[in-house]
Amino acid sequence: MNREVISDKQGIVLLILFISGSSVVLPTAAEAKSDLWIAILLALVVSGIPVAIYARILYLFPTKDLFDIVEDIFGKVAGKIFVLLYTWFAFHLSVLVLRNFGDFISIVGLNGTPMIVPMAVIGILTIWGIREGIEVLGRWAEFFLPVSGVLVATAILLLIPEMDINRIRPILYEGMGPVYRGAFSAFSFPFAETVIFLMAFDVLKRKNSAYKVYFTGLVLGGMIIWATSITELLVLTPATYEAVYFPAYMTVFRLNVGEFLQRMEIIVSITFLIGGFVKISICLLAATKGITKLFNFTDYRFAVTPIGLLMINTAFFIYGSIMEGVEWASKVWPYYALPFQVFLPLLIWIAAELKNYRRQKLNRSGGH
Repeated sequence: MNREVISDKQGIVLLILFISGSSVVLPTAAEAKSDLWIAILLALVVSGIPVAIYARILYLFPTKDLFDIVEDIFGKVAGKIFVLLYTWFAFHLSVLVLRNFGDFISIVGLNGTPMIVPMAVIGILTIWGIREGIEVLGRWAEFFLPVSGVLVATAILLLIPEMDINRIRPILYEGMGPVYRGAFSAFSFPFAETVIFLMAFDVLKRKNSAYKVYFTGLVLGGMIIWATSITELLVLTPATYEAVYFPAYMTVFRLNVGEFLQRMEIIVSITFLIGGFVKISICLLAATKGITKLFNFTDYRFAVTPIGLLMINTAFFIYGSIMEGVEWASKVWPYYALPFQVFLPLLIWIAAELKNYRRQKLNRSGGH
C-alpha cells in the first residue's frame, strides 16, 4: 500500500480544527471566571512544553507513528502496553467528542429526536472519511477551515455592540488560584489533547515538519479559543458562562442586527460540525491504527467500520445525562488525561533521546 502524505498546510489546518472543534461550543477554563482569558493564554504558553516533546518525538522517528515508535524503543512486549494504553485513550476521546455532539444537537437543535440519530449520522460520516484516508481528510479540512473562520469572525464582529468590558473587571479579583485551575482545565482540554496527532502524523512530508505544524496549529487554534471565549464572557456574565452547557450558542442567540439578521445560532452549529468531525475522525484514525498494530495487521482501513460502530454505541451509553458528562469533564478528565498527555510522552521522549544518542555513537564509532 502506498504511503499517505499530507502537506504542512493540511497538517496545520487539521490541528486548528481539532483544537477548536468541541472547544468552540463548550466552556473553556470556566473555573477562572472573569479571568478565563488569562487562564487560556497561560494554558497556551504552558502547552508549548508538551507540544515541543511531541514534535521532537516525531522528528527523531520520521515516517513513523507513536505505535511504531514505542515498539522500536521499548521492544515488542513493552511496546504493546503503550500501544494498548494509547489506543484506549484515542477511542475514549472519540467517544466523548461524539457524545458532546449528540448532547448539543439533542438539547439546542432537535430536542425531540433520539440522541442516537445525530450521533449515528456523524459517526457513519466519520467512518466513511477515515476509510478514504487522511489525505482526503486533510483536503476536506483545508477547504472548510476558511468557512469556519469566516463564520466565527463574522459572529464576533456582529456581537461587539453586546459586549461589556466591565464583565472582566476587576482583573484577578479572586487572585491567581482560579486562574491556575482554569489554566489546568484548558491545558488538558483542548491543548494537550493534540498528543493524539502522535498517532496520525507519520504522514508529514519532511522530517522537520512536525515542529512547524504543531506550533503553528497550536498558536492559531489557541487564539481562536481565546477570541471566542472572551467574546462569550463579554456578552454573557461570568456566572452565566460557567452555568450553561453551551455558552457559544447562548451568546450567538443574542445576535440581532435590525429586523433582517436574526437566529444566527446556525453559525455555532456549523462551526461545531466542521471541527467536531475532524476531531472525531483523527481520534478514530488513531484508535484504528492502534488496533491494527496490536494484532499485527498491515492496513487499518478494514478495522475502521467495526471500531466506528463500537464508538457510536459506546457514546450513547457512556453517560446517563449531560450533567454526568459535565461533572466528568470538569472533575475527572484533567487528571485522567494527564498521564497520556504529559507523563507517558515524557518517558517516551527520554527513551527516544537515549536510543538516538546510542545510535549516533554507534554510527560514529563504526565510521572509524
